[in-house]
Parts: sequence; structure tokens; C-alpha cells
Amino acid sequence: MLKKGSKLNSILTGSCPRCQNESMYVEKNPYKISKLYQMHDNCSHCGLQYSIEPSFFYGAMYVSYGLTVAIGVAAFIVSNVFFGLNLVQSFIAIIISLLGLAPITARLARNIYINIFVHYDKNAGIK
Repeated sequence: MLKKGSKLNSILTGSCPRCQNESMYVEKNPYKISKLYQMHDNCSHCGLQYSIEPSFFYGAMYVSYGLTVAIGVAAFIVSNVFFGLNLVQSFIAIIISLLGLAPITARLARNIYINIFVHYDKNAGIK
């Protein structure tokens, strides 16, 4: 499922979408907030420029919106249906879930967005 060459591997690991040999991010831990968005300019293995055009990752905001809606709905269903919390408690659970997962959501949105445009190439970086 997470074998090299799959989109899911690149999205979940944050690796280069073309060669999947190195991380796109300077710091792998998304909870180091000061370095959350710091990315390498290029992949050192295949040379892919991550910021394909100026302001490329602004489009990831739309992906992030979809992810946060999905997390909010899931948090509401779990808290209200499975745990039987009332409406106010369920909304508190949604807020806690969204705040706690915000760094992961931000990175996932970027990973998904770049993987829409860049595809795996097993020969990338081979000279």
C-alpha cells in the first residue's frame, strides 16, 4: 500500500513526488511550528523544483479546507454518536481536533496538492 511509486506513499511521507527519495521539508516534524512550511527548493536526488510557479502552494488552501471539513465531520460523529456528548461538547471536540491536527493538515494539503501535478518517475535522478 505504501510502496515506493504510489501517490499515497509520497503524500503520507512528504517525500518528493517525482522520485520519492527524500523529504520535501527541512524539518520532518510538523509540530515544530517555526519550520512548518520550510521546504527545500529542489530535490537533491532528481532536481524537481517544488515550487513549480510563484505562489504555487496557495492552491493547497482548497485542499486544506476539504481536509478540515472532513476532520470536523469525523470529530462530530465520533463525539456525538459514539460517545454521546451533547452539542456544545461535540463542538469543543471539533475545535480541539482541528487545532491539534492543524500542522498535519497543513502539510498533508501541500503534499496532496503537489502530487496532483507531479507524477512518480522511476527513472528520475538516474544519470
